[in-house]
Amino acid sequence: MDHSTVFIVFIIIVALGFDFLNGFHDAANSIATVVSTRVLRPQWAVAWAAFFNFISFMFFGLHVANTIGKGVIDPHIVDPMLLLAALSGSIIWNIITWYYGLPSSSSHALIGSLAGAAVAKVGVSGLMLSGFTKIAFSIVLSPLFGFVLAFIFMSLVSLLLFKSTPRKVDRWGRRLQLVSASLYSLGHGGNDAQKTMGIIAVLLFSTGRLGPEFHVPLWIVLSCHAAMGMGTLFGGWRIVETMGMKITKLRPIGGMCAETAGALTLFMATGLGIPVSTTHTITGSIMGVGSVTKFSAVRWGVAEKIIWAWVLTIPASAFIAAVTWWIGHMLLQS
Repeated sequence: MDHSTVFIVFIIIVALGFDFLNGFHDAANSIATVVSTRVLRPQWAVAWAAFFNFISFMFFGLHVANTIGKGVIDPHIVDPMLLLAALSGSIIWNIITWYYGLPSSSSHALIGSLAGAAVAKVGVSGLMLSGFTKIAFSIVLSPLFGFVLAFIFMSLVSLLLFKSTPRKVDRWGRRLQLVSASLYSLGHGGNDAQKTMGIIAVLLFSTGRLGPEFHVPLWIVLSCHAAMGMGTLFGGWRIVETMGMKITKLRPIGGMCAETAGALTLFMATGLGIPVSTTHTITGSIMGVGSVTKFSAVRWGVAEKIIWAWVLTIPASAFIAAVTWWIGHMLLQS
């Protein structure tokens, strides 16, 4: 293989590494509620989530992959160095937030890193306004939509089960939470794995190895889902504690409502091709459930720290990616 091919293979490996880290980092989104309510043991929960992460490619189109591949930055400025810088920025930020137990968004870290590398290379002209507008709306709307849906579901369920005994409510909640956890893991895999697909596909397209039309080959789809599933299998336990235990106290019926609301939000976003944050979505849903009893049931101090992590993710990952691009550019020129 020539040097350019070796470099491209290396970037594909790094991209799959990011996908693995995405699953590892965001495993908490899929399993936090089902673990904290003790419906499943941690080992079974990650295996459950990893399975549904992998098979989600059977249920969704590739609209999100197309948005990442050609809707965020100008495809004509994409080159291997730019994508390597973008992946480096998102991986470094994911590791930092994992270390501190902050459920930041892997999706927005990737978006921010793509933007930072593109601006470092050609300036703001390299950004595509329509894609960023879509993502900016999702930053606000996905947790809000999850919050509202979870609040409605929890309120309705509370009314329906008002006269039921706590034991009966708990028993039904445990059964239904297995279904809702499956749905949420499907939504998580369907939205998040496609982001890496878009990166690998645009890498091959920009280097003339994909043909005249942008598309996502099946081998990319399967490898990205496999990498994410493996990452989920290893789990990010620091973030599970924050998501499942520190935001609000959850019972199985509440976990079911939060996961169902989050899953519906993800299904809709994936169908529209919007790369939303699964972290934002489930956090908003958990807060919605906690708010049904009373607003003080939600530990808003923890929520505030999480929101700050969200606010910082795009600029921080963009800065790291820009610095990485400048370093790589200087090394290539020397």
